[in-house]
Amino acid sequence: MWLLGTARANLVFFPQPEDVPGGYVILSHTWLGEYEGKEDTFQKVQKLNEESNAPSLRSKLRSLISPVISKGFLALKNPRDRLTPKVQSFLELAEKHGHEYAWVDTCCINKESSAELSEGINSMFRYYALSAICYVYLSDVEYSDTDSGKMWRAFLNSRWHRRGWTLQELIASRVLVFYSTEWTCLGSKHELADRLEWATGISAVVLRFESPFTDVSIATRISWAAHRETTRPEDAAYSLFGLFGVNMPTLYGEGRHAFCRLLMEISKTSRDPSIFLLGERWDAYGLRHLQSGLQDNPRGQTRPFADLSSIAPYS
Repeated sequence: MWLLGTARANLVFFPQPEDVPGGYVILSHTWLGEYEGKEDTFQKVQKLNEESNAPSLRSKLRSLISPVISKGFLALKNPRDRLTPKVQSFLELAEKHGHEYAWVDTCCINKESSAELSEGINSMFRYYALSAICYVYLSDVEYSDTDSGKMWRAFLNSRWHRRGWTLQELIASRVLVFYSTEWTCLGSKHELADRLEWATGISAVVLRFESPFTDVSIATRISWAAHRETTRPEDAAYSLFGLFGVNMPTLYGEGRHAFCRLLMEISKTSRDPSIFLLGERWDAYGLRHLQSGLQDNPRGQTRPFADLSSIAPYS
């Protein structure tokens, strides 16, 4: 996995998350909208690192100006300072908290490589589960110490609760802390579990790790994603890999068939019959019938499931 050094946003590779000395922190966020600007990418960070470390630039500066001024100028060329304010602030906060390494999905996966992208997607749940702290940045929640009611309403209605990828980030991370748009701490997952249950429909006992999420029925786990959205229809399935312990190749362009493949993978290792109870309009007596129902489903690609939260675990 690729990580960012929190001090200078330098890219560092580690074969496994367990190999990172001192561990790492991780960012959970919603991506910038179409008119909000561009996210940092792996290629951007790589280029900034190369420019910052260019020996010709350093020698030229040292030969033209005094060592003191040169050192100060080079400090200003910190690649971290040229990232988006969101990632820059995250790295600064992580460094302040004593963490040397951090992971950000936008710029720690080389999305130009289909192999690295597939590996990153299949490993993402594990990345969050093994992180020291997950920092959740809520760009649409303003901190207020004078109108707490307005602040918590904004928290409950944050788009972070409606995005597909943030579901596994919420479930997997053992230590997860929420921050407002000003990077003011709002509280931890454990402290805010009751509010989070209201916002997401996920039981507070699951969020507090008092009961394993794997004890919850397959249908209920799928229902947690029912009202979440993804930009790509395939991501509605890919973002659930970790919730079911599934590893499979990612094939962008397959559309809703990604869900069919996901359900087939789940059925190989699970005896939970709730996988077939995917809404009152479908009579899914078998996986083939279920697959046909999914492919013919006229509803939105990224919201394929009805409310199944009342289904009990299989035993």
